[in-house]
Amino acid sequence: MNTPDIGAFGRMLGFRITEWRDGYVRMEMDIGPEHLNRSGVLHGGIISTLLDTACGYAGTWCAKKGNVRWAITVNLTTNFTGQAKSGTITTIGRKRGGGRKIFFASAEVLDENGQILGFGDSVQRYRSGSEDPEGMPYKPPA
Repeated sequence: MNTPDIGAFGRMLGFRITEWRDGYVRMEMDIGPEHLNRSGVLHGGIISTLLDTACGYAGTWCAKKGNVRWAITVNLTTNFTGQAKSGTITTIGRKRGGGRKIFFASAEVLDENGQILGFGDSVQRYRSGSEDPEGMPYKPPA
């Protein structure tokens, strides 16, 4: 697996990518008190962020070692269908189709029992240079 840097925001929230391949990503996150809203359940913003992140990664796999692909979210729909207070949640993202500049992806966030906490669909645009499946050389953000 070509493991990416999840970025400072992802590290702060505690995301980790456990599986990543062409058109697919699996992420996990342990729910902590910092992820809960004032009602004591997982904040919807965390679910939205996980959906957005998984949709982007689902379409940006790059098999060429040392190279990366980047995407920008154009549109994201989110649906909240459950609640969690603790445990490890899993997010699955899948690329559904697209063309040279735009791709479509969907994702779902699941609790430890496999119950769906939220799901969504995304339209993503490849950043310049990321349209090629071989990507471009990785340069850390400044």
